Amino acid sequence: MELALFDLDNTLLSGDSDYEWAQFLVERGVLERAEYEAKNDRFFRQYKEGTLDIRESLEFQLAPLARYPRAKLDEWHGEFMRTRIEPMIRAKGMDLVQRHLRDKHLCAIVTSTNAFIAAPIARAFGVDQLLATELEVEDGRFTGKPSGTPSFREGKVTRLAEWLGKRGQTLASFSASWFYSDSHNDLPLLERVTHPVAVDPDEVLRREASARGWQVISLE
Repeated sequence: MELALFDLDNTLLSGDSDYEWAQFLVERGVLERAEYEAKNDRFFRQYKEGTLDIRESLEFQLAPLARYPRAKLDEWHGEFMRTRIEPMIRAKGMDLVQRHLRDKHLCAIVTSTNAFIAAPIARAFGVDQLLATELEVEDGRFTGKPSGTPSFREGKVTRLAEWLGKRGQTLASFSASWFYSDSHNDLPLLERVTHPVAVDPDEVLRREASARGWQVISLE
């Protein structure tokens, strides 16, 4: 069996779903524009620079989810999918995922984005397995806190090992493994698969891919 792993934001999508969700809530008037736009931009910049404090970022991202019932959040997410996400789905990204699925590879999306945002997007790509930052839930409502290890940097390696372990597998169980990503933040996982692929990479990842002889592709 072979394994295909896909980053989500700026890889299969032509943008960042975390960033777009916060902007969507700002434009709906759910979040106060001046405060949240500035923080959203700051965290996005830190992510690209490799200086992001994931716990601080998650506190910002998850707090609004604790304020509203799940039904309302799901209603907003449906609109978010139609207006923000569907236009960002890369046709070549969809084709790439479908090719791996047709080849009967075990496929998973591995993203630092929280599972509430990411799960409907994964379904849109036809991928059943999602390794995202999980959310704490009490009495059917999000608490605004993450659950378990955030799926970010080395956390993606940890989450992958946990998931495969539950299946009685490790990366070594697969005859080949792919990971597609645009970001240098994903170097810890890219280094562990047999086929690391840099997708429209940032400059740091582009240099690393060139130095290590990794494949570089564009899904734009």
